[in-house]
Amino acid sequence: MTMVNDAQCPPPIEAGLALQQAGRLAEAAAVYRQILAVTPQHHDALHLLGLIAYREGDYVASTELIMAALSHHASEIFYGNLGNAFAARGMPAAAIESFRHALSLRPDYVPAHNNLGNLLREQGRFVESVACFRAVIGLSPDYAEGHNNLANVLVDLGELESAIDHYRRAIALRPDLLEARSNLLFILSYRERFDAADYLREVRDFGRVAAERATPWQDWHVPLTVRRQQPFRVGFVSGDLKVHPTGHFLESLLAHIDRRRIELVAYPTRRLEDALTERIKPHFAEWTNIASLSDEAAARRIREDRIDILVDLSGHMNFNRLALFAWRPAPVQASWLGYFASTGVAAIDYLLGDAHVLPVGAEAQYVERLWRLPDSYLCFTPPAEDVALGALPMFTRRHVTFGCFNHLMKMNDRVVDVWARILHAVPGSRLFLKAKQLDVRETREATFARFAAAGIDARRLVLEGRSPRSEYFAAYRNVDIALSPFPYPGGTTSVEGLWMGVPVLCLRGERFVSNICASMLDAAGLADWIAEDEDEYVAKAIAFANDPMRLAVLRDGLRDALIVSPLVDAPRFARNLEDAFEGMWRERVGGGQ
Repeated sequence: MTMVNDAQCPPPIEAGLALQQAGRLAEAAAVYRQILAVTPQHHDALHLLGLIAYREGDYVASTELIMAALSHHASEIFYGNLGNAFAARGMPAAAIESFRHALSLRPDYVPAHNNLGNLLREQGRFVESVACFRAVIGLSPDYAEGHNNLANVLVDLGELESAIDHYRRAIALRPDLLEARSNLLFILSYRERFDAADYLREVRDFGRVAAERATPWQDWHVPLTVRRQQPFRVGFVSGDLKVHPTGHFLESLLAHIDRRRIELVAYPTRRLEDALTERIKPHFAEWTNIASLSDEAAARRIREDRIDILVDLSGHMNFNRLALFAWRPAPVQASWLGYFASTGVAAIDYLLGDAHVLPVGAEAQYVERLWRLPDSYLCFTPPAEDVALGALPMFTRRHVTFGCFNHLMKMNDRVVDVWARILHAVPGSRLFLKAKQLDVRETREATFARFAAAGIDARRLVLEGRSPRSEYFAAYRNVDIALSPFPYPGGTTSVEGLWMGVPVLCLRGERFVSNICASMLDAAGLADWIAEDEDEYVAKAIAFANDPMRLAVLRDGLRDALIVSPLVDAPRFARNLEDAFEGMWRERVGGGQ
């Protein structure tokens, strides 16, 4: 009898593919390695092994394996997945080249058009990105993700109503596409004329779809007692544990959490990490990436980790995992920090805010119970960049410079009209706008045209695009007074302006998002910079512009005042947050819900 060596008769590639599609990645990888041991140039095995490496977050190995596959066989699919791996490694130029190679081999290859469009959008090349997504929809009109992604870039270009139409089209094509539903909810909040009933209806639909996918647990691996001897295990679910507003508002707080009361566990929803990630990791007892896990698998892992209180830090922002909360992996669940409205998920028990963003009587706008933190619901981390304040610019320039560094889509027609009124009323004044969208020539021209229609000459506008973080802070040296837009005001940009000695003028609103800046200003001791209506907003801008000595005093002392204010006092905020977590636990477990 002739003996057969297993290494000479590897399993068929289909066996590995079936295992891979079933999520049994280690077994699939073993099959591909057996194949490669016999046929080292087997391009399909190399490619599929590269996809497993990508799924596991080893993007270097992924690119190397897929490039090896390409050396034996040129395929549009291989080039497309190589582009994804390069993008994940933070190599956009190589990724773009890979996607273009894929399209040169197959011009109607929809995934390459789509992924190229997403990458160009990330690079701020919005017009090219739109062309990619229009190509996607032209090739596949019923491709829901194409409509969703086109809507995303239309938002960047300020075309909100058109974006909303495409989000709704994506949802009509795929009612289960929760990403499109989240994006729509986020953009509805930017609308100049916000319809609270429309938002609540849409957000309840999101919650319904998420709930239909889940079978929530009724029991947990934690003791359900009101009095606890051990610390509460609190899990944070977020895609922004990095250089991002969420990361910046967390960093200093984390260093002051009392580990005798709270043990923190991180559940990042994407693999991207940076210097801020490395700084905050030591403050977590455990760090478990759930980017590659399904909602059910992620929820199961969280439940097995014995989490007492699970906190969403994203809401309907990018990389959210709200759907896993519908499985109720923890007995107490809350949303905080990353969003500004109801999540719509019935299994999320609480939404954290403060008296400004969650005023008395706001309960009807939310699915969650409202929990108001004292002082402020935000705690700003002073930037690592050491940028000096600089003197008040109006002393040397002989004119007032108003400024706004917010996303340009916040500058709706009402905002333009009010800002134009201010410029008309303050002779010689200038308006300095800084936003990534202003890197695009068409956007700059459109911005000049909008103000020209309100009677403001282009020479009174200073337009600037994105810049490195230290240069961004230094740009505040050119601003005397910051103007916050409405109804969606500045958040991070507002407190960053305060840090640079620039006071911010805001308009109080009627809902959470409209009052973020008001909350910050009150906590910073600048309540007199909050206007109650548009006329008062204009009047305050004029009065402050005509009081240079007051502005100079503020500029010199604002940073020091901010450091000791509730907006920056991390030890004080940590105690408030710990008390909130314990209070929510007592209310839920004690039967007070």
